[in-house]
Amino acid sequence: MQPVRWGILSTAKIGRTKVVPGMMKSPLCRVAAVASRSEEAALKMAAELGIRKAYGSYEALLADPDIEAIYNPLPNHLHVPMTLAAAAAGKHVLCEKPIAITADEAEALKQASSQVLIAEAFMVRHHPQWQRAREIIRAGDIGELRSIQVIFSYFNVEPDNIRNRADIGGGGLLDIGCYAVVAGRYFFDAEPRRVVTLMDRDRAFGVDRTTSALMDFGDGRQLTFTISTQSVPYQRVQILGTKGRIEIEVPFNTPPDLPTRIFVDDGSLHGNRSAQAIEFPVMDQYQLQGEAFSRAIRAAEPLAFSLGDAILNMRTLDALRRSEASAAWERV
Repeated sequence: MQPVRWGILSTAKIGRTKVVPGMMKSPLCRVAAVASRSEEAALKMAAELGIRKAYGSYEALLADPDIEAIYNPLPNHLHVPMTLAAAAAGKHVLCEKPIAITADEAEALKQASSQVLIAEAFMVRHHPQWQRAREIIRAGDIGELRSIQVIFSYFNVEPDNIRNRADIGGGGLLDIGCYAVVAGRYFFDAEPRRVVTLMDRDRAFGVDRTTSALMDFGDGRQLTFTISTQSVPYQRVQILGTKGRIEIEVPFNTPPDLPTRIFVDDGSLHGNRSAQAIEFPVMDQYQLQGEAFSRAIRAAEPLAFSLGDAILNMRTLDALRRSEASAAWERV
């Protein structure tokens, strides 16, 4: 197939250091332009990565008739407005997670999604380690799936960082708690019925810095998670069945230059001694994500995860925030 011509909406770090370099590895993606409110910043990123065009405004990029698809890694409060602007210009949009700040806001994308493709950039679901873990679950190799535990943390106290700005959708739940939610929905193959949350907020920033939650998927199936933006960097996913468990060693920030592993354990020996490793070769999950969206644009395959999926994820995030306020279980 002919490569899809991509434009990058902003010089955000996630795009500059992760997503765009991954996409540029692929013969299916041609990153043709980058835009920033600062022409100097756009020119710098273009020079660093070898991108041919650089624009000093988002509008100029959206007006470029050569661009077919937009990657939108802007701050959270601009995800929906700029995705709508790109769609109005006839561009398909891969929007960084979370796709919106609330589910109601995400609903505003529905009409546009009938004209162009719009999807949320959860790259983890394109990595073979997640796909293999779900295959093992579906095959019944660990028995009935009962519980999932997710931990995801990093340390960031920079006042100007977008993750620490409550006015533009900052905070740990929207930044990394969304991964815990998507993990439960992906591995349980179901939607949570109710949730309860405990949040600790930074007094200066006003954003949630440590959030823990319990999610009820029905029929005894539970997910628990703790995420934090002010703790030691760490991440793990534990998937527990009646006959075994799966551990994803690096579930979210997989290295693009090193193999990854999951462990399958029948629990016959204590101390993880019965765990068997499954190793995956070097994979760049951002490349895989870009390729999947590009193939969907070329109608080579359907989108695996549509806008509807993104809205469902936002509904759970909304319920988790309502639970903070009510200090009680909230229906999703």
